[in-house]
Amino acid sequence: MFCLVSAVMSANAFGDDRQPLSDISEAQQNVTINVVYLSKGYPEPEPLSLMQTIPADNGIAGAKLATQEINTTGKFLGRQYVLDIKVLPADSDLIAQAKEVLATKPAMIVTDLEPSDLLAVADLPEAAEAVILDARTIDDGVRQENCRQNVFHLLPSRAMRTDALAQFLIFKHWPRWFLLKGVSERDEAYAADVRRSAARFGAKIVEERTYSYNPGARRVDTGFQQIQTQMPVATRDAPSYDVLVVADEDDQFGDYLPYNTFDARPIVGTHGLVATAWHPGFQEYSALQMQHRFKNFAHRDMTERDYAGWLALRIVGEAVIRSGKTAPAGLKAYLLSDQFEVAGFKGQGMTFRRWDQQLRQPVLLAQDLLVTSISPQEGFLHPKFLTDTLGFDEPETKCRLSLSH
Repeated sequence: MFCLVSAVMSANAFGDDRQPLSDISEAQQNVTINVVYLSKGYPEPEPLSLMQTIPADNGIAGAKLATQEINTTGKFLGRQYVLDIKVLPADSDLIAQAKEVLATKPAMIVTDLEPSDLLAVADLPEAAEAVILDARTIDDGVRQENCRQNVFHLLPSRAMRTDALAQFLIFKHWPRWFLLKGVSERDEAYAADVRRSAARFGAKIVEERTYSYNPGARRVDTGFQQIQTQMPVATRDAPSYDVLVVADEDDQFGDYLPYNTFDARPIVGTHGLVATAWHPGFQEYSALQMQHRFKNFAHRDMTERDYAGWLALRIVGEAVIRSGKTAPAGLKAYLLSDQFEVAGFKGQGMTFRRWDQQLRQPVLLAQDLLVTSISPQEGFLHPKFLTDTLGFDEPETKCRLSLSH
């Protein structure tokens, strides 16, 4: 009963005119809603620290918990949500499996896929009318020039993350940045967004360098840990700067930067103070309840991918209950309507941008144990949504989905 009451209270708190739960007709009841979670066993890098672990059910645990929660409410309304989890081996035929999934016509598909695989699935003729909830990527490209009309993005993009950090740094009056980047394509993509954010919010990159050390092993004294002796050399003789911004998405050297730079400066970016959708130390806006529920369910901390998986199923439940629809076309229309909002323990209802189908949301700025701040920061204004100050706003987008809505 608590979950049903909470759902009604949250609708009143949103102050919207969405369809009340009591208005769902008898003809709409006793329905089974099938949702597929499609993932692939990508190789994970070995954690740098013995304190770090990679959960075997990363992302999946969040989706399972949310399925349990929406079924608690759904049973009062004659709805049962069935989550079908498909995790494919790294060398498997993703396209063949995706075609099998699409043939079952699930209400929505939650994808835990890298950008190239996500686009391959989205571009299948069988997926033309599907609703795909992207619970993994942060890539700007799949939200910009490679956007797709059937894909909705749940995690903050890279551009949203660097904008969230930039607003905080400007708020702190730290406008002079030293950018140190790795050599991978993802590192360069992050660095490009750092440059964009600096120009957007009035910061200055006083120095940019590439760090290219390539060790043979991550956990031996003669291998990866030699990096810590090289950090002072890699960061010396830079012009005066306020913060060092690191672009190391492949996690090759960023963890060695704190306390090892030539100058004593804060570290932000992919390491140090990071921008993220979720953090185990976050406890504002009743997030502490979410942390406890997840830990009781999964017996570990909730990761960002767990949050995305949880959010995906909550979006399914919200869309089905509020719209009364179960077919993909009706659900998609509702997700893009002014009536849709989903609560995500961030102090406000979250909605999808119509021009690129990115979920608007506050972005957490976190260190190892605590959340330091939340962006958008005070003073960064927007005529419609403050969260649209993060990432590509409608006038900036290269996505052309808005032409068809």
